[in-house]
Amino acid sequence: MNPWIQLSIDYANQRSYLDDLFKVYPTIPDGIREIDEKLWDNIEKSFKKKNNKELIENLIKLNLFPIKDSYVAYLKRDKKASNRNPKTIARLSGRLYEMGLDAIYARCSEPKETNRQIGPLFRRWLGKKSLGVSYLKTDKFLNTKENAVLDAGDTEMRAFARKHLNYKHNKGLDFIARFNEKYVIGEAKFLTDFGGHQNAQFNDAIATIKSKNIKAIKIAILDGVLYIKGKNKMYKDITTKYKKENIMSSLVLRDFLYQL
Repeated sequence: MNPWIQLSIDYANQRSYLDDLFKVYPTIPDGIREIDEKLWDNIEKSFKKKNNKELIENLIKLNLFPIKDSYVAYLKRDKKASNRNPKTIARLSGRLYEMGLDAIYARCSEPKETNRQIGPLFRRWLGKKSLGVSYLKTDKFLNTKENAVLDAGDTEMRAFARKHLNYKHNKGLDFIARFNEKYVIGEAKFLTDFGGHQNAQFNDAIATIKSKNIKAIKIAILDGVLYIKGKNKMYKDITTKYKKENIMSSLVLRDFLYQL
C-alpha cells in the first residue's frame, strides 16, 4: 500500500485527527440568512390573503425555499410556470399554510449547510502558509523556481494546468504546488459522510489522479470518513483498487511534499 494512505489511516485511528483537522476545515456554520424586509412583507401579505400564486412567486425569490419539493427548482427557473400549473401552486401553498408564517421564516433563514461552505476552507488554510512556503499568484509563481503553492481560483488553476502541465480533465483543481522543482496537482475534499454527494466528491478526486500524461505528480488530498476502518466502500477502495495511488490526509501533506 502507498505509505501515505497508511499514514493517513493511522493518523485518523490513533491520534487526535478531528481536533487537528479543525485547523484545516473550521466548519463553523454561518449565522442565519438575511431576508429582505420588503420581500418578507410581501410574503406575509400574500400568506394572509391566501393568494397562492403570489405567495409562491415571492418565496421562490428567496435563496432557500421553506419546503423541500422536487418541483420548486423548475418554478424558480421558469417564472411563468406558476401561471400554467395552478394545481402544483395549490399543493405547495397548502403545505405552507399548514406550516405557518413563523416556521416558514425560520426555515428560510436557516444557515447554509456546512458542506456548501467547505470548498474555500482548504485554500484559506494554504493561504496561512501552513505548508511553510509562499502562496503566490500565477505571475510570481512562474517567475521563481523556489518551493511554492499557486494562489488561484478554479478556472485560473485549470488554465494553468492545461497550459503548463498537459492537464485535460474538465474538473477544477484545488491544489497546484512546486516542490524540489517537481509540480504537484490535486483535489482536496472533506468527506463528511458516506453516500450520495460525498461518493461523487470522492470519485472526482480519484478521476484526477487517474488522468493520463500529466506533467506533474497527482495526489488526492482526502479527509473524513474514508479512513474509518470497516466495510464502507471508500475505505475498501483506498485499501484495494486505489492502494497504490497518492491519497492522503491534508494533515500529512506537508511531510509528503518535503520528501519529494
